[in-house]
Amino acid sequence: MSSQPVTAMTAVSLLAEARAKALSDLAEVLPMLDELGQRFAHGGHELALVGGSIRDALLERPVVDLDLATSARPDEVLKLAKGWAESQWETGIAFGTVGLRKDRYHLEITTYRAERYDPTSRKPAVEYGESLLDDLKRRDFTVNAIALTLPEHELVDPFDGIRDLLRRRITTPGRPEDSFSDDPLRMLRAARFAAQLGFTVDPHVVAAMTAMAARLDVVSAERIRDEFTKLLLAPEPRRGLVLLVDTGLADRFLPELPALRRLEADREYRHKDVYEHTLTVLDQAIALEDGEPDLVLRLAALLHDIGKPATRRKEPDGRVSFHHHEVVGKKLAKARLTALKFPKDVVNDVSRLVELHLRFHGYGTGEWTDSAVRRYVRDAGPLLDRLHKLTRSDCTTRNKKKAAALQAAYDSLVQRIEALRRQEEIDAIRPELNGHEIGEILGIPPGPELGRAYRFLLELRLERGPIGKENAAAVLREWAAEHGITPRTTAAPPPPRDDAGASSPDTAASSGETREASSAGDQTS
Repeated sequence: MSSQPVTAMTAVSLLAEARAKALSDLAEVLPMLDELGQRFAHGGHELALVGGSIRDALLERPVVDLDLATSARPDEVLKLAKGWAESQWETGIAFGTVGLRKDRYHLEITTYRAERYDPTSRKPAVEYGESLLDDLKRRDFTVNAIALTLPEHELVDPFDGIRDLLRRRITTPGRPEDSFSDDPLRMLRAARFAAQLGFTVDPHVVAAMTAMAARLDVVSAERIRDEFTKLLLAPEPRRGLVLLVDTGLADRFLPELPALRRLEADREYRHKDVYEHTLTVLDQAIALEDGEPDLVLRLAALLHDIGKPATRRKEPDGRVSFHHHEVVGKKLAKARLTALKFPKDVVNDVSRLVELHLRFHGYGTGEWTDSAVRRYVRDAGPLLDRLHKLTRSDCTTRNKKKAAALQAAYDSLVQRIEALRRQEEIDAIRPELNGHEIGEILGIPPGPELGRAYRFLLELRLERGPIGKENAAAVLREWAAEHGITPRTTAAPPPPRDDAGASSPDTAASSGETREASSAGDQTS
């Protein structure tokens, strides 16, 4: 759009230029939308492209999903789209929304509405509106209250959203207090748009967010999780997170984050700013991502030090310590992400990374044995690459010499891991004898004793690396003799091997010794 100062442009010229820009950026999809708009017009209804679709077109961002508003009720939308759309779904029909698929595009058509929250309800109460103006008036922010009518191509901007786009400002069509009362999630959405678009939130909006933060409690955990996830995956999550902490919104659903800032406010304990450190670790983790944003890595970076407030101690020499904060942090991260209804795999992966993020600091300048390196890889499992990134990101010291030494030490660890990978199967470490072979050598059936023997050989493999089947069998016999394990003359024949369906020792162990021993009988070396 124009490089002229915003104040120098008249409303008419601004609207005309924005319209030309929108039509140009939407040229590929407009013929399809106009075709649909004509169907609605013939049926006596209005149709307009609205919200993020117009905003993103004007900002030259990719327009992926197409949001439309109409005067038609949902049942009428279904009738008008029948025969035109390739498929349609009614998942959001209770909220006035019908989904359509046409060519490669996903369209959502919503009846003009005015959404309001009951103070005691977690779900919005939908009231249908009577006009496009009514619909735009109830939208969250002015930059989303712009519409392009179809097929007429009239650009409608009753709340000066185009000017706010040029000013890179987030503000509401009416009083922010009214907007946030209608839907409290909009407060979190303001922070998300700041993170996504790099915009500044209007001071009046910030004031309302601060005053009404407690209103977020009426919103379901699932809706908060979805909005928070979008914020965290945005290009600048720090911007949105700082706003959430400053306004008190983070206290309502992620209190562990503002607790880090309060930690620094206590002058009795002098140590680095844990809150600022956390945000810097997040920034640095993002810089190390390969391709798409990584939610697990970003959550781990954000939560890696949340165990510090509960573990802070002042030592006799005046230093401050946070012993075992990674263990406490794991528990806190698991509890918080579970409360926010994150998927179980995300909860487990993030809490595991939080638990492991300090492990490297025992490496020193390379004192770890090969056994310790193997255990590091084994414990990280499929999270090893993320653990590499998190550990590197966790170095925020301003001491360039110290920072260089830490990076060199981690480079050394990675090189040792790669060297072991070339020599042995370090990423899938198993004993050199499987459960079936252990049973045959010791003459024992599946059960607790076989499980103990399997774990012994696994520790041996971690400690000494590959030593060959014959040596492993000899060591196993010595161990069995020392532990009083003798062959059973009435032992049942060992179970048949089923290499393809083998379960991991970790999975077996989680179900008890007997199940572990049985599973071990199916392991291959």
